[in-house]
Amino acid sequence: MSDPYQSPTAPAAEDPGVEEVVESVDTEDGEFERTPVPPARRLGFKSFIGMYAGEHCAGTELMIGPLFVARGVGAFDLIVGLFVGNLLATLSWRFLTAPIATARRLTLYYQLEKICGRQLVTLYNLANGVMFCFLAGSMITVSATAVGVWFDFPMPELTDVAPNGVGWVLAVLAVGAVISVVAAGGYNVVAKFANIASPWMVLVFVAFGLIGLAELIRVSGATIQSPSDLWTFLSTEVYRGVPTAGNSKFTFWHVAFFGWFCNMAMHVGMSDLTIFRFAHRPSAGWAAASGMYVGHYMAWIAASLLYALQLVRDPSNDSVLPGPMAYDACGIAGLICVIVAGWTTANPTIYRAGLAFQSVMPNVSRFKVTLFTGALATIAAMFPAIAMRLLDFVALYGLVLMPMGAVIFADHYLIPRLGLRRDYAERTRIGFNPAAGAAWIGTFILCVLLTMFGGIELFFVSLPGWFIAVAVYLGLSKVIQRPVLSDPNATDGLPDTTALA
Repeated sequence: MSDPYQSPTAPAAEDPGVEEVVESVDTEDGEFERTPVPPARRLGFKSFIGMYAGEHCAGTELMIGPLFVARGVGAFDLIVGLFVGNLLATLSWRFLTAPIATARRLTLYYQLEKICGRQLVTLYNLANGVMFCFLAGSMITVSATAVGVWFDFPMPELTDVAPNGVGWVLAVLAVGAVISVVAAGGYNVVAKFANIASPWMVLVFVAFGLIGLAELIRVSGATIQSPSDLWTFLSTEVYRGVPTAGNSKFTFWHVAFFGWFCNMAMHVGMSDLTIFRFAHRPSAGWAAASGMYVGHYMAWIAASLLYALQLVRDPSNDSVLPGPMAYDACGIAGLICVIVAGWTTANPTIYRAGLAFQSVMPNVSRFKVTLFTGALATIAAMFPAIAMRLLDFVALYGLVLMPMGAVIFADHYLIPRLGLRRDYAERTRIGFNPAAGAAWIGTFILCVLLTMFGGIELFFVSLPGWFIAVAVYLGLSKVIQRPVLSDPNATDGLPDTTALA
């Protein structure tokens, strides 16, 4: 029986020499942008542990942790809220993203092209690539703050928008160039870099937390003799529940939803189909826990302790600059950690963005496109406003990309149960699937309106938005596909998937 997921350009899996043939029809670098990943190129569980630990225990953690303190979180809100949110994120990778990725083994962009059509996906890929460039830019910003400590030039303040000096611009250019070259090397280079760097970075983040806590206790003169004493100290002296000037207050639900949805584009939004297509089995999705609980739990808390210490020492100094904070805690080792941590996060982000742009320009090599992507991210990094408002930006970029993840989920699991066809754009050779377009654009507009006029904060609107996108896509697909399915003479020449679960 033929595989209904098999790419039309690839031979059946049982044919001799399949791996050589599949690779020969793809690009020269073997990244399989438009064909399924063959068995010989799949990676083990360890590769994904290193990838996620390196990407999520990284420089941006030194931005996000302090911003929680600036938003006035309480001790319970932070510690328990992050545990719940990171658990939900891990489950999303394991049970939403990884099963579809290992079933289709296609990049996000090529899979969307089959569902949505080339024209719609071109718009999505441009939006996706630009958002990833901004995110990678914030990570380059983080690394550049460490260079600023070394060379002692002025660095941006929390409220700065534009570059504030030549030294800052040169530091960003240098860091961005190195990161771009590594990302252009492809997925295997990115994964190897993360595997080498992440174990050492984890130890430095542990040191950040322990040193920050010890200094906070020493400066305050508190006596800690039991766990209850420690909890009281954290609740009254560290996480006081009072936001800094100009910031709204975060509650338990803000923290939990941010922990869940800060990587919404990757799991619920399905961007990590591109990563998990290399996995042997869906269980590789559990590897995301290494990033969530080492990075988005331990590292965020450790970074928040450093910022709390900075505020205790000088209440007027509310700048969120990872380089100086890390240097105060761990000296040169802290600076090196900040630089490398920015690399390990920006590398896979630029890699993803490069694939998005490469799908728009398929005749240009992925290496060249990724270098161009890195240049865009570097330019974005010169403007510190993105990094300084990272909590809000991450929520916004997830909202932009989330509806297409809902479309992929619905197309994979629900469309066949309604007696409809998967990969409708490919089967009918249309360039724009109206059902997918309405689900993406309509959901985003509706969510923005709910935020502006409905009183729902940006951090909470994406959950109902996902269900709205699924409903819109299924409803319009039923209307659009009915004439084709009811025509006895209609044929698309591809395997029927209406009966598949």
